[in-house]
Amino acid sequence: MCALLKDLGYYDGKYDLIENMTIPMNDRVSWFGDGVYDATATRNGIIYCADDHIDRFYNSAARVGIEIPYTKAELKSLLEELVLKVDTQNTDGETFLYWQITRGSDTPRNHVFPENSKAKLWVTVTPRRLADVYRRAKLISREDIRHYMCDIKTLCLLPNVLVSEQAKRAGAEECIMYRKEADGIKNRVTEGAHSNIHCIKDNKLYTAPLDNLVLPGIARKNLIKLCSGLNIEVREQAFSLEFLMDADEIILSSSSNFCIAATHVDDIPVGGKATALLRKIQDALLEDYLTHTQI
Repeated sequence: MCALLKDLGYYDGKYDLIENMTIPMNDRVSWFGDGVYDATATRNGIIYCADDHIDRFYNSAARVGIEIPYTKAELKSLLEELVLKVDTQNTDGETFLYWQITRGSDTPRNHVFPENSKAKLWVTVTPRRLADVYRRAKLISREDIRHYMCDIKTLCLLPNVLVSEQAKRAGAEECIMYRKEADGIKNRVTEGAHSNIHCIKDNKLYTAPLDNLVLPGIARKNLIKLCSGLNIEVREQAFSLEFLMDADEIILSSSSNFCIAATHVDDIPVGGKATALLRKIQDALLEDYLTHTQI
């Protein structure tokens, strides 16, 4: 049996330690960010919400015209195989799994799609414990200057990168993005730089509707499902930044942060008014994760 790796990088059929992997310069991801991705937590070799993430991955690829050279079952089997090659002794069996598909290689550089190039799969598996679901985070807000295809999990993330750096410099963990006006709502909240944004107000969960301005987050989907199971009313409707700031709790969710509440937005104190309901939701999400990743 081969020794387990401290981490793993995979590209087009080959794998090694991440630092040993090399990628062709003519892969279109280097020139155009031409691809889509997905990611989730794993525990005990089990990929959390695997089918949901793989479905979204295939949907994103189809939206940009990339043909994935695997069936969904084949991709899932490959990802499960790669996860088991990594040593998780120091992280209690947990890893963070990331994968992306690019349109492949193209020489010379050309904006139009290459005619005979095969899509390339990338995977990384990194030992990482699940983030503390109960911690609170400081946030900032910025105008959403991204494209109008935010529902696709594209690799073109430069605007997200820029506001994430602004959050870091402000001592914050995440940035809430908003459109100056959308759907007749001024300062309409869309999502975070790397998470979906929700709020609790009057014992109800509010979350933005799924449209071209919002990524269909798997953690968002799970949050809605579990709230419904707890008889918490869920309202999928657009809301303003002002509505969010006045909420009882502000929540961000992602594949690595299931349900994190905010303490501040732009240095203004927020939340802390529905701690019991928030804890009930967080407990349910953590229990769901532990149950579905139990051997």
